[in-house]
Amino acid sequence: MTPVRELYRADQLPVFQNRMYTSAAEARACPLVDVRLVEDLTSGLVYNAAFQPELVVYDEHYQNEQAVSAQFRAHLEQVADILERSLGKHAIIEVGCGKGYFVEMLAQRGFDITGFDEAYEGSNPAIEKRYFDAAAGVTGKGLVLRHVLEHVADPMRFLEQIRDANQGRGTVYIEVPCFDWICEHRAWFDIFYEHVNYFRLSDFTRMFGVVHQSGHLFGGQYMYVVADLASLKTPRFDASNPVRFPDGMAAPRTYSRDAMQQAVMWGGSSKGVIFALRCARNGCPVSTVIDINPAKQGKFIPATGLKVEAPEDVLPRLSDGTAIYVTNSNYLDEIRTLAGTTFNYIGIDHE
Repeated sequence: MTPVRELYRADQLPVFQNRMYTSAAEARACPLVDVRLVEDLTSGLVYNAAFQPELVVYDEHYQNEQAVSAQFRAHLEQVADILERSLGKHAIIEVGCGKGYFVEMLAQRGFDITGFDEAYEGSNPAIEKRYFDAAAGVTGKGLVLRHVLEHVADPMRFLEQIRDANQGRGTVYIEVPCFDWICEHRAWFDIFYEHVNYFRLSDFTRMFGVVHQSGHLFGGQYMYVVADLASLKTPRFDASNPVRFPDGMAAPRTYSRDAMQQAVMWGGSSKGVIFALRCARNGCPVSTVIDINPAKQGKFIPATGLKVEAPEDVLPRLSDGTAIYVTNSNYLDEIRTLAGTTFNYIGIDHE
């Protein structure tokens, strides 16, 4: 058995944070599972040892589109600039392209790009509703994996399959959440079941022999590498650079019932789902959830069964000074511009 060091445990979290439900009862009855985060002392990688991949089946109820936000679209433009400089515009493949927004955005910028995603629901002929594998009949000069690798049960095997499907060559852009940021900010609400893997930038220098460039994005919450697929190698644990997991992550700050009375949460996605669940279990539940994504509005988030509402439906009924807990501080300025300055905005990752 591979030796591991346990870092963190969280019990009874929803399998999906981004699955939307049509009723509060259905949302509250969602399947709950445990997370056991470990550091592999052979590879040095961090993953959820309790993960069961057969439980994670993405379907039409899964909704994680972030491009409705101007702030997030600006992030995607930054990524597109990096791709243009590092991969060029010719023969690009996006693996796991989701709803296809980024493929279409790059195509508008003149990229020759093909997307692959088995769960794709649209009709864009540039996107194939299937996995990218050797049977796809197409190879790319550059491959894009945006927020894919954290979701797969065996990331090294997955990368090997991508390399082999691309005839053993190509340059790959990988973007994932930054585990160092999670640890530095004690962001317990960023550890959830959908993400089986948690990466540090140093992991990729052990996974690839050739890393052309790397860096952080989106206020440090994300990181990226541009690497040579042919240089993929088995990572080895570096005893001089172990994960420095913060004390107290398992017992984060609790909010008083008075502080949370009539509290509003802005953000009905992953961070918000975990934050709302922890607050409810501590006896100080969130009362209202706002999200600007129309696909989430009118639906219910997992575990707590809170209904997601549009800003224009909630803000008029709030009194001045109402506490609005913003689940991602990257959006604070955007939210203030939209909602005004009369409310008390609290970024949960800034506390």
